[in-house]
Amino acid sequence: MSANVKSILEGGSGLDGKYIPDLGDLGRVVGQLRDSGFSVVLTQGVYDMFHVGHKRYLEAASKLGDVLIVGVDSDELTRATKGQIDPTRPFDPFESRIELLGAMYFIKIITRRHTDHHTDDLIKLVRPEVLVVSKTTSSFTPEKIAELREFCGEIRHLEAQADPNITSTTAKLRRLRSEGAKELAAIFQRVMDEYLSEGGK
Repeated sequence: MSANVKSILEGGSGLDGKYIPDLGDLGRVVGQLRDSGFSVVLTQGVYDMFHVGHKRYLEAASKLGDVLIVGVDSDELTRATKGQIDPTRPFDPFESRIELLGAMYFIKIITRRHTDHHTDDLIKLVRPEVLVVSKTTSSFTPEKIAELREFCGEIRHLEAQADPNITSTTAKLRRLRSEGAKELAAIFQRVMDEYLSEGGK
């Protein structure tokens, strides 16, 4: 077993030895892992405003094989995919998102997905024994899943691991904006009340 593979398997918290942004380097590491007899699990996403549902999902994914690889969307890719719906995304910058992921011992490798990558590039490179997909990810249609089976040993769908109407990033942002709007309305009402009580002067 190479020192690199040994370091990855030992895991720990932090990004040292865990973050592999270059896909060429990642391909070589995956080859070493496979040559050493370890099974690879892959999942990918944004992981913005990290919450308990993310943690439970990733921990569940890690139990499906020996090495969990997490592909994280860059800020540019996140804006490209989510910006039309919400121009404020990502709420947390890429560096903050991967630092939180790096603190989790069960995540062995983190890599970056760029705007110049095709949506399937990471999957085709890693060719995981298990590809983990959230059931809430609309882009993974039955047709897309059938196409990806060529590159994966197995495709597993995981349910949302927390209430999506309360815990998800979208739900949290919606709640923050709603509460902010209520606070602004209350301030406006107070100012108007004071103005009217003074006779509109």
